[in-house]
Order: sequence, then C-alpha cells, then structure tokens
Amino acid sequence: MNAHLMAKTAYSTPQAALRTPRSIEADLFAKVTARLRNAQTNGTASFAALASAVHENRKLWTMLAADVAEDDNGLPAPLRAQIFYLAEFTQHHSSKVLTGAENVEVLIEINTAILRGLSQHGSNT
Repeated sequence: MNAHLMAKTAYSTPQAALRTPRSIEADLFAKVTARLRNAQTNGTASFAALASAVHENRKLWTMLAADVAEDDNGLPAPLRAQIFYLAEFTQHHSSKVLTGAENVEVLIEINTAILRGLSQHGSNT
C-alpha cells in the first residue's frame, strides 16, 4: 500500500456509524427474542435449542438487573425498580419453562415490549 492510499484510509470517515448503548441493547433483545421464537416454533422437538435460548435470555436479564442495581445508573429509580422486577420474574418464569410447567410466550412478550420501548426512544440517546 502506498503512502497516499494509507493516508486516505487513515483519515477517511468510518463506514459504520457509532452505536449507542440503546441500539446495542435493542440488538441484543432482538437476537435473544428471535432465538426464543425459533425455539417456540420448534416446540418440544428441540429442547436443547429451547434451553439454550432461555439461558441466553437469562444472561441478558441478569446483566440488566446488575446494571440497574448500580448506584451510578442514570435511569429514574422507578424505572430501575421495574426493570429489576422484570429480571426477577424472567428468572422464575424461565425455570418453569425449562421444567415444562409454562411456555416461553410470556418471555417473548416481555422482550418484545422492551424492544419496542428501546426502538421508540432510540433517537433520544
């Protein structure tokens, strides 16, 4: 590569736009929710896929709960409490899904609602 091309590459504008934390969260919710939907569609034919999707959803909600529990979290206290409650509910419901006592639909609905909220307010951050 010659010096001119190297300089042009180094000082050109990046192709990908910078992502906001909100857009990253929305992407995570979209991916996890898609996995839950796919597992739901496949039914009991693939318990391993269901267990994996539920595990990924639990990890996402655990990270959210830890984030809103931090003192320096910028969200309003009532919203933080609601998110923490949803994280606890998700953990409990996930256990019921894995034992067959409940289905995954409620988890999908919760994630979809969160995803809608993130998408509606995406331009504000």
